[in-house]
Amino acid sequence: MQRFRGLLMQWGTSGFTHPVRSTLFFSITFLITVGALTAQEPSRSSPVEQQATPPAAIPAAQPVPQASENSTAPATAPAKGGDTNKPPESTQVKLGVGDLIEVSVYNVPELNSKVRISDAGDIYLPLINYVHVDGLTQEEAQALIEKRLSDGGFVRSPHVSIFVDDALSQGVTLIGEVAKPGIYPDVADRKLYEVVSEAGGFTQAASRKIAILRRNQAEPIRLDLPRNLADDTSGNIDIQPGDIITVPRAPIIYVVGDVGRPSGLLVDNGTLTVLQALALAGGTNHTAKLGGARIIRKGPNGVMTETRIEIKKMLEAKIPDVTLHADDILFVPVSGAKIAAGKTIDIATTAAAAVLVYTVHP
Repeated sequence: MQRFRGLLMQWGTSGFTHPVRSTLFFSITFLITVGALTAQEPSRSSPVEQQATPPAAIPAAQPVPQASENSTAPATAPAKGGDTNKPPESTQVKLGVGDLIEVSVYNVPELNSKVRISDAGDIYLPLINYVHVDGLTQEEAQALIEKRLSDGGFVRSPHVSIFVDDALSQGVTLIGEVAKPGIYPDVADRKLYEVVSEAGGFTQAASRKIAILRRNQAEPIRLDLPRNLADDTSGNIDIQPGDIITVPRAPIIYVVGDVGRPSGLLVDNGTLTVLQALALAGGTNHTAKLGGARIIRKGPNGVMTETRIEIKKMLEAKIPDVTLHADDILFVPVSGAKIAAGKTIDIATTAAAAVLVYTVHP
């Protein structure tokens, strides 16, 4: 190749002006240049470089940023899902006073115990004495007992399990005017009316203004239920474990003595006056001593007092009607009957204890 180039240079310098020579010179020069370029191409694309080129093209078809975003999304989604499924701390069942629990220490049967949580919220366990578990979840109580066993050097790497035999603290307590007051366990997903029905229903003297004391709430839930629960179910709320339902005694006004129907008048949603109470009790008999009627009332200190009233003047509108209070006894004596001094209260209270109770709706 070098020899041809030398000849061409000589030829070109000596006879470049000749037409034939000049044409032939440029043709041969072109062929030599193309051959040289063709010979150099293998050296620029060696087998090693040809093998390295395809992998370099693969990331271009599948960019790394897109792949990393797709791979990150699944890792984040399960974390959110886990937080959603985890119950909030407020809804976790906690141990409470009265619960009967079994405490087991793995591989150390001598330390297994079956104990009831005391009124102070403690349980007594071998070696570690008293442990306060009231208000703790089972997991928290297990961890606390494990720590006490480990810190005291009694058990190396202890594993404690707690099983609740009787979740007394998780029951609902009904007190007051129900047929069967007490603690009712297993009330999950129950409504108020169901729990009251399980307790035998309200007594005849029960008020419908009830209160529900719930854990972690300073103020009780107050409900004003209808006399007939089927008339209005808006007060049929969900009951939670640990609720204390109080059913107070409804205000009762007693009308006894020389009246048409001596009775106790259940007044839950209003008040009664003397004349209204007499009308509901069938009025006075013709033998009644209207000027000798008495209102027997228990004071704040528990002492019974009597107040004389003039029913005849009330009927004639000469004096205002008197409003009665809860548990008042309106006593109307028989005309001409002589009652020993200081015996009016005894006679009135004895008569009130024997009367039937009627519900009224003022």
